[in-house]
Amino acid sequence: MVTDEARAALDDIPILAGYSEPLERLGGLTNLVFKAGDFCLRIPGKGTEEYINRANEAVAAREAAKAGVSPEVLHVDAATGVMVTRYIAGAETMSPEKFQTRPGSPARAGEAFRKLHNSGAVFPFRFELFAMIDDYLKVLSTKEVALPAGYHDVVHDAESVRSALAAHPLPIVACHCDPLCENFLDTGDRMWIVDWEYSGMNDPLWDLGDLSVEGRFDTAQDEEMMRAYFGGEARPAERGRIVIYKAMCDLLWTLWGLIQLANNNPVDDFRAYADGRFARCKALMETPEFSRHLAAVRQG
Repeated sequence: MVTDEARAALDDIPILAGYSEPLERLGGLTNLVFKAGDFCLRIPGKGTEEYINRANEAVAAREAAKAGVSPEVLHVDAATGVMVTRYIAGAETMSPEKFQTRPGSPARAGEAFRKLHNSGAVFPFRFELFAMIDDYLKVLSTKEVALPAGYHDVVHDAESVRSALAAHPLPIVACHCDPLCENFLDTGDRMWIVDWEYSGMNDPLWDLGDLSVEGRFDTAQDEEMMRAYFGGEARPAERGRIVIYKAMCDLLWTLWGLIQLANNNPVDDFRAYADGRFARCKALMETPEFSRHLAAVRQG
């Protein structure tokens, strides 16, 4: 029983030692997350130690809390990844549907990103998109799981994306890097961001492109998020970077999904997840609009 595992973890956490009230299971694709009174307990999922540096995550979570975008970290074991944070009362865990129905939520997410990116926080990890693709491919080479047909061809085509992004690089800043909707907690007047497993120093516009994909944002939601983030209209090169990152995040998370499949993670159909991600990436990269955005990024 997963609750038994959580109860066992409580014994090693001073702030929760002796806690006997019911534990409420919260969301989480790969980890076990529980509400324990005023606290939130996170227990890492099986196999995550292969690709998550828990010491880096602990630093990032504390820095994000200092920046005012993430709950206070009350306990963390960098060896096991067990973490306790303050529970945000009255906050809704977001989803694509809630980003559609909760007025102003894309803007609040944009404001949270702006606060994080402008905070001056320094995370220990450097989020290198193409290096991470290579690393995930290495992990998968040790497992029996098939890549989607044509994956390596798309990785090859992405070299033109790599050169365009490098032509006028933005200063790297502290980024979340994995903005699933479920990693956002909305109180209605403030958006909090949680789960810093993949966080690192990165091009800030990765976060906006990735959230747009995860939230299945329409044009109006994209505009709302961008206006809140930039404080006005985005320039063509900024819009271009966001669109490019929509494709690239799908390319990266395709491999992540295959690792979950290989690790027998039971919480989702990760074969369908990976194949769907890859198909969406390929379709976007083949549009005339993508070529135009690529040109705008090249021009800077």
